[in-house]
Amino acid sequence: MPELPEVETTVRGLARFLEGRRITRVVMNRPDLRRPMPPELVQLLTGAEVTSLGRRAKYGLIHTDRDQTMIFHLGMSGRWRIDPEQDYKHDHLVIETEANRFALCDPRRFGSVDLVDTAALDEWPAFAALGPEPLGEALSAKYLKTALKGRKQAIKLCLLDQRIVAGLGNIYVCEALWRAGISPRKAGGRVTGPQLERLVPAIKEVLTQSISDGGSTLRDYAAPDGELGYFATRFDVYGRQGAHCRHDDGGMIKRIVQGGRSTWFCPVCQK
Repeated sequence: MPELPEVETTVRGLARFLEGRRITRVVMNRPDLRRPMPPELVQLLTGAEVTSLGRRAKYGLIHTDRDQTMIFHLGMSGRWRIDPEQDYKHDHLVIETEANRFALCDPRRFGSVDLVDTAALDEWPAFAALGPEPLGEALSAKYLKTALKGRKQAIKLCLLDQRIVAGLGNIYVCEALWRAGISPRKAGGRVTGPQLERLVPAIKEVLTQSISDGGSTLRDYAAPDGELGYFATRFDVYGRQGAHCRHDDGGMIKRIVQGGRSTWFCPVCQK
C-alpha cells in the first residue's frame, strides 16, 4: 500500500502540472472504487481552477477555486498517471486540463475519491479523529509521552494507530524504531523519555529521506510521471530477515507478526 512518502511524492508530482490549471473535462469510467464516488463530482469539478494541492495523512488533496476539495486515497494499488494519449483498463477517473490528462488508475479498486467543502475538511469523518502529522511540529517527544501514557499495547502498534500519529505506515515505523533503538514489542507506555527523544527525529528523518528518494516502489506504486522511488534500496530492517544488522552489533534481523502485520527488527540493538 502506498504510504505517506508515496502520497506526498504523488501530490508534489501532480502539483507541477495541475496547480493553477482549469479543469476542462472530468470522466468517471466507473462510479465507484472502495465506495461510490460523489455523483456530482463531474459537474462540480468541470470548469474549476485548481488552486493548490496538499496531503493529510495518506490522503491527497486537490483544492479548487469553488471552495471544494477533492480527496483521494490510493488504496492498495492506486496511482495517478500523467498521460495525455493512452487509455488504461483501470483508469477509473480522468481529469483533463487544456495541457494535460490525469488518470487515476486503481486495478484493485481499494482507493477512494470524495469531494468536501474546503472549510469543513477538518470535520470530515476520516480526518476528525486523526493525530498530528508526523512531519509537523505538533509531533514531539512531549506529545508522544502524553499520548502513550499507560498504554500496554506494543509501541509498533501504537505508532500505526492513526489517532496517535496520522499517516505512519508499516515500513516507516519499522525503520524509525530501528534507528531509535527501540524494540517494536515494548509497551508504548514503557518507552522512556530518552527513547522518545530519539524516536521523533528518527520518524521525521526516515520520512523525509523517503520523500526525497521518491518513495519506496513496492509492487504497483510509481509517481505520476512514471518515476520509480528508490528508498527501498535503503531499508535497514524492512524485509531483511536473516540479514546482519547494519549497526554491526552481531544481531540478525528478525521478523515477527504484530496485529496481523509483519515487523522487522534487530533483537540486539533494539531494546
